[in-house]
Amino acid sequence: MSHDSPPQPLTAAPGTPLTGRLRPPGDKSISHRAMILGLLSQGETRVEGLLEGDDVLRTAAAAKALGAGVERLGEGRWVVRGVGIGGLTDPAEVLDFGNAGTGSRLMMGVVGGQPVTATFDGDASLRSRPMRRILDPLTRMGAQVLSEAEGGRVPLTLRGLNEAIPITYETPAASAQIKSAVLLAGLNAPGTTTVIEAAATRDHTERMLRLFGAEVRVEPHGPGGHGRKISLTGQPKLRGTDVIVPADPSSAAFPLVAALIVPGSDVVIEGVMMNPLRTGLITTLLEMGAQIERVAEREEGGETVADLRVRMSRLTGVDVPPERAPAMIDEYPVLAVAASFAAGRTRMNGLHELRVKESDRLAAVAAGLAANGVRHSVEGDDLVVEGDGTAAPGGGTVATHLDHRIAMAFLVMGLATKAPVTVDDGAMIATSFPSFLPSMQALGGRIGA
Repeated sequence: MSHDSPPQPLTAAPGTPLTGRLRPPGDKSISHRAMILGLLSQGETRVEGLLEGDDVLRTAAAAKALGAGVERLGEGRWVVRGVGIGGLTDPAEVLDFGNAGTGSRLMMGVVGGQPVTATFDGDASLRSRPMRRILDPLTRMGAQVLSEAEGGRVPLTLRGLNEAIPITYETPAASAQIKSAVLLAGLNAPGTTTVIEAAATRDHTERMLRLFGAEVRVEPHGPGGHGRKISLTGQPKLRGTDVIVPADPSSAAFPLVAALIVPGSDVVIEGVMMNPLRTGLITTLLEMGAQIERVAEREEGGETVADLRVRMSRLTGVDVPPERAPAMIDEYPVLAVAASFAAGRTRMNGLHELRVKESDRLAAVAAGLAANGVRHSVEGDDLVVEGDGTAAPGGGTVATHLDHRIAMAFLVMGLATKAPVTVDDGAMIATSFPSFLPSMQALGGRIGA
């Protein structure tokens, strides 16, 4: 998908119940990290179930540009031949990350801690997103920002150094991307690099660093032990390994909510990762009265996975606590859709991080709800949705702002509203869920151009 691709409007309409089985694509967070840690390792890293969306393919291309051997062996099957910590080479071209916020921010951590210079760029959405909170700790570790767009945005050029400076860093926000960038830079620092976060965020970087041979210690931190203190011993010798990528819970969220709100639906979603720092949406939906059954629980790639049987449910509004946000930060748009069909008020508290995602997601969700006749309000960083337990009106066109999760969330809404829902562009859905349309259509969903 090029930066100037023509818009591809899509419309979802109510129809028959959703039935059948679906396996969502591989987890995006783990797919990015498999490519990055494969680059920084010695030997081969073999990956099964990689998400082959545009975002991850951009990270794969960047790993190759920095010196790794990257080869696709078949559908979801890849091999990365790493160059080891300190072995990266200056890329000949700009590292174009398209829409990939995670890939670009994590790779800034890599470059900032290595003796290389690289220029980062992306599409209009990525160019609008703040990078200063990634660059601030990296400059404390010795990296130099040679050029940047206004406000610390891409395009920007970053120069690392022979050895990064180990630091102790308290993240200013609950962000796995900030934490991960610092830890990845710390791989080339002598001594210990420590990250302190007030609220625990998704821990794939810590888990995967251990898988590749790094020494990482994680301790509870702060009042009630809700935070984390993560300490990384620098300059390990990472070894290539095998990575099996479980299904992405953030992608599973869309067919899951669709099955809950489309009358008569009964769907099984296969192989979904059940990492407790990623299951905030499921916890919330269960509180709302959702019929979600975990079956065939098992281990895959160091993570617990399960199949989820989901049936149409009568939902009730709830109060979602702000401390749950890190465990479901990508799922609030589709939770807002579920809340539109629930009886009563759903208040989602503490959504500041939604303002710095692929779009200002809080504003985009509110506008989408307004376009489809859903009563709602934004109160500071809180989103309040009022439902009456019946189908939302629908009939609107939603501005996606190049945000794949906004597009998918409101297409899910349109499967159960009284009138069809249109999104102004669905092209960017390929960044995270390339098979979204055929997968939903196979369940019986009426989505098309």
